Amino acid sequence: MINQTLQEYDQVVRRCKDTFVKKTRDYGTAWRVLRLPSITDQIFIKAQRIRSIQEKGKQLVEDDINGEFVGIINYCIIALMQLHLPTDADMNLPAEEVERQYSHHIEENVKLLKAKNHDYGEAWRDMRVSSITDIILMKLYRTKQIEDNEGQTLISEGVEANYRDMINYAVFALIKRGFAG
Repeated sequence: MINQTLQEYDQVVRRCKDTFVKKTRDYGTAWRVLRLPSITDQIFIKAQRIRSIQEKGKQLVEDDINGEFVGIINYCIIALMQLHLPTDADMNLPAEEVERQYSHHIEENVKLLKAKNHDYGEAWRDMRVSSITDIILMKLYRTKQIEDNEGQTLISEGVEANYRDMINYAVFALIKRGFAG
C-alpha cells in the first residue's frame, strides 16, 4: 500500500509544484515579504474556508476546495522556505532556486510520510476529509500559539513540524478527493 501512497503523493505534489512554479514566474517571490505569522494566517484562511464550505454544503465563490488544499500545501512550503532562508537572503529569489527549495522540502516531507505511515498503518485512508480539515485547523491553532509564544515550547514540537504535518494532511485530503488521478 505504501507504494500506492507514494505514487499518489507524488502526483499531487507534482501538480502543486507546477502551480507554485508558474506563480513564481508570474509574481516572483513577493511572498518573501511575509512573516511567519502572516503565512500561518494565510493557511488558516484557506482551511477555515474549506471547513465553512463543508459545514454549509455549498459555496458562493467558485474557487474549488481542491485549490484551497493546494494553497495550504504551497503556503506551508513558503513557510518552510522562510524558516530556512538566511535572514539576509535576497527578497527576489531566482525561480530555479525556488523550485530547488520546493523539491528539497517535499523530499523531507516524504521521509516524514514514510515514517508515520509505517507507524500508523495508513490510518489516514479511513479518515473523513472533514476530519483532516479539522486536524489542519488544530495544527494551525497550535502554530499560532507557538508563534505568540515567540517560538518557545516546553515539550511540543515547533512550527516546522506543524507545517510539515499540514502538508501531509492536505496531500491526503487531495488523494481522498481524487486529485491524484
